[in-house]
Formats: sequence, structure tokens, C-alpha cells
Amino acid sequence: MKKTIVSIVGLSLLLGAAGGVYAGANLQEIKAYLNNDIKVKVNGATVQLLDAQGNVVTPISYDGSTYLPARAIANSLNVAVDYDAASNSVLFGEKVDGTPVNAGQTFYEAIKDPNLTKYKSKDYTEVIKDTKSSGSNFTLEPKGKYQKLYLQVAAIGSDVQLKIQDKNSVLLKQDTVSIADGLKTIEVNIAGLSDVTVFYSYENDDKSGIFVPLTTSYYK
Repeated sequence: MKKTIVSIVGLSLLLGAAGGVYAGANLQEIKAYLNNDIKVKVNGATVQLLDAQGNVVTPISYDGSTYLPARAIANSLNVAVDYDAASNSVLFGEKVDGTPVNAGQTFYEAIKDPNLTKYKSKDYTEVIKDTKSSGSNFTLEPKGKYQKLYLQVAAIGSDVQLKIQDKNSVLLKQDTVSIADGLKTIEVNIAGLSDVTVFYSYENDDKSGIFVPLTTSYYK
């Protein structure tokens, strides 16, 4: 078995974080081996382990155990993975706290006029509201950091038909929001996805539309 000796520090090879992240941390240098003989299978199919930039990464053998790259394994299993520098923690799957969809993204089509951002007397501060066309779309950018999207949608005037797709036009969720639903929360699995597009349509009679609060729609 051909092995390549390598020195590793912390999780830099396992998670793919930048080298400067670990400066000054409580680390112990070890000598380990890149093990090119280890293959990984998911549901019976061999998968290629890749880092966030699409480069091939190799399992590591150390002290009788095999260590697999966290990000590559998470992506292979369709599980979201992120690194929280503040707590020095690797995060898998859904996070404990939700992150509003507008926290890390600018929505140029969003409305912030307090006269237009209210639904049933509650002001949602920043919303996507459309009553001028029979349908359109908007894009969300989770950047692969989250497991689930919880999108809140209200129908104005008539039912709204929703389709949520990834960048390859793969359908992730299809749903209908009626007026009786009020502000409906739609749950979508977005693990590993950098962006998703929400398509909406409805009967256009100058009284129909869609209301999507960006402050209470969130990722986990």
C-alpha cells in the first residue's frame, strides 16, 4: 500500500478551512498518512471526496484509525456542514438557531416601505411583495451552509402556486398557499445547495399577489 507522509495541524485538512484560522489555537502536531487505498461508498455507490473548491481530498490514517474529511463526507451524505469560528465548532445538519434569509443576502427586489411591509397588522420590515404580475421568481443564497429552508409565504387575493428548484432546475418542493392558510411556513431540504430559486404564480386580477417576509423566513 502506497502511503504519503504528511504533517497535519488541527482540522485544516478535515474541514478545508483557511490556514490562518487555526493560528494560536490549542493544537498538537502529529504525523499521519494520506491513505489512497481507502474508498468511500454511499448506499453502495463509490463516491469521490471533494473539498469546497471541487478538489479531490484523501482519507487520513493515524494511530490505527481512519479520518475522513468532514465537508466531503457531509456533502456525500447530503448533510449541511459549516464552521463556526466564534465557538471553534464544526456544525452538521440543522443549526439550533434559525438565520433569517436576509441576514447574509441583499434582495434588490425587496420592499422596506412600512406602508407595504405589513400583513394582518404586523410589520415584517423587509418583504418580497408582488401584485403587479401573474408570477415571477426570486433566488435565495444559503451558500451550502444550511440543512433546511423555512420559507414563509402568504397569498393575496387568490391561491399562490409555488415551485422551489435548485440551480440545475431540480424540483425541491411544490406547494399551494391559499388565503385561508394565512402566513404559511414551507419546509425545504437545501443541504449542500449554494442557491435555490422560488417560482410563484397566481390568478392576476389586480387583486392577487404574494407576500414573503424575509425577516421571519429562515435557514437552519
